[in-house]
Amino acid sequence: MPNISQRVNETLQGIPFDNLIGGPLNACIKAQGDAAQTTMNFINSVGLTSKDNGTKEAIYVQFQFIQNGRKVTMSVPLLAIVPIPYICINTIDINFKCKVEGVERSEFTDTLSYENKTEKNEEKKTNLWVYKKTSNLKTSVSTKRDSVSTRNSTFSVESTIDVSVHASQDSMPAGLAKVLEMLGNSIDVVDPDGELEVNATLLYTEKAGGTARLVARYRNPDGLFEQVKANGNDPDSYSKIDGYSVFELAKGNYTIIAGKQKQNIEIKDPITEAAPATPQK
Repeated sequence: MPNISQRVNETLQGIPFDNLIGGPLNACIKAQGDAAQTTMNFINSVGLTSKDNGTKEAIYVQFQFIQNGRKVTMSVPLLAIVPIPYICINTIDINFKCKVEGVERSEFTDTLSYENKTEKNEEKKTNLWVYKKTSNLKTSVSTKRDSVSTRNSTFSVESTIDVSVHASQDSMPAGLAKVLEMLGNSIDVVDPDGELEVNATLLYTEKAGGTARLVARYRNPDGLFEQVKANGNDPDSYSKIDGYSVFELAKGNYTIIAGKQKQNIEIKDPITEAAPATPQK
């Protein structure tokens, strides 16, 4: 029959340690996945908008303020000014306590009893003619043995598990941090009516009857480059990347138009307009 220590070991072996320890770990892993999913949902729902072609575009917040005596519009990506929830589990402490109580009692009783009983009866009668003698002998032997064996075993197991999870707002992943840095660098200040840049206010043709090259660029109030027109005509060339509109214009007066901005340009003939003065004799 196993002793108490063996019974305790058998009891401890029956405790499901894989569930007691693995359960909290799996719960923390699932919680970390849910936190990452929450971060992704926040970015998609708050900071991005879906276009018809399936692409996503960052949401910008625009507001106006006074800068250097003029009113300007600032465009800021929403993701660059709101905190992004990114919770990370730093440590997991699992403390397990097990209390085993065992009570074992053994009792053995052996009782032996012996009894020997003898009875003897004798009767004698004498007459003149008759002699009578009667004898009775009764003997009894009794042996009794009682054995009692009692063994009681009582065990109880009490287990306690304490799980402590430490989480904090962790630093962003390298990719997300780079994206936020690029969005931060995209903060721009633009005139509410747009900004028009022309390479010169007065141009000359290369030769009489020739043309002059005019380069202009315009940014709308949203900070995007748009095509510039000269007297309502499209430019000879337009760069969508840099936003430059290039015109080949002959002698004359032109109005450069872009959005609400307008600028008048005069192109002169260098032979007739800019000829050097003849020396006086």
